[in-house]
Amino acid sequence: MLEVVELSKAFGALRVTNNVSFRLEKGERRVVLGPNGAGKTTLFNLLTGELSPDSGRINIDGVTVNQMLPNERVRLGLGRSFQKNNLFDGLTVGESLRLALAIKRQKTFSLWRDGTRDAGIVERAEEIAGMVGLTSQIDVSCDALSYGARRQLEVGLALASEPKVLLMDEPTSGVGPDMTDAFTAMVGGLPRDLTILIIEHDLDVAFDIADSVTVLNFGKVVFDGTPEAARTSREVREIYLGDWAGDA
Repeated sequence: MLEVVELSKAFGALRVTNNVSFRLEKGERRVVLGPNGAGKTTLFNLLTGELSPDSGRINIDGVTVNQMLPNERVRLGLGRSFQKNNLFDGLTVGESLRLALAIKRQKTFSLWRDGTRDAGIVERAEEIAGMVGLTSQIDVSCDALSYGARRQLEVGLALASEPKVLLMDEPTSGVGPDMTDAFTAMVGGLPRDLTILIIEHDLDVAFDIADSVTVLNFGKVVFDGTPEAARTSREVREIYLGDWAGDA
């Protein structure tokens, strides 16, 4: 479903992503781990088209997308939630989800017709709100949401793009233990045919939700395997016990 082949990106003399390769099958949940400066967010920016690789190939559902714009990749089935909130402040949770769905489904807006009120869109928005634990807050304005709820809505908006592959960039960053547990449960409740790639800093969360784990260090893949193997990997332990600075 998602294949990365020898992907490389440099900024001047700094090689941030160095011949990265991995493959996700349909429905797989893979977590990307690594210290600050490992190249994790750069990798996501390459996958979504915000950056262009110097070399290598990205395939989504069998289609090479290197030359595609970000919106073209979304139409092909790639969705993303970001490390920082990007919400429609002033709209409610339900209005935000309905608007995102209407844009994705190219429903028309005019003086006579509001595409966000389409019955199918309203129903799907309610389903997504339930999937991310926001049913009780569907009529709450985004700017009144707690930080944790905003993170949940960010995932909901990514789901509203109706992706085949969903990228999540540190979805538990800045939240407390209760929200971390809720996120783990939320991922477990998502449809199993949805392929998910997650950057995560919390090792416990990563090992709980992952089918597979990729560890980056200085832009290179240094481990690729199961969560069980990652737990006992000497190299993974050394990376997380070391001293690191900076962020790619």
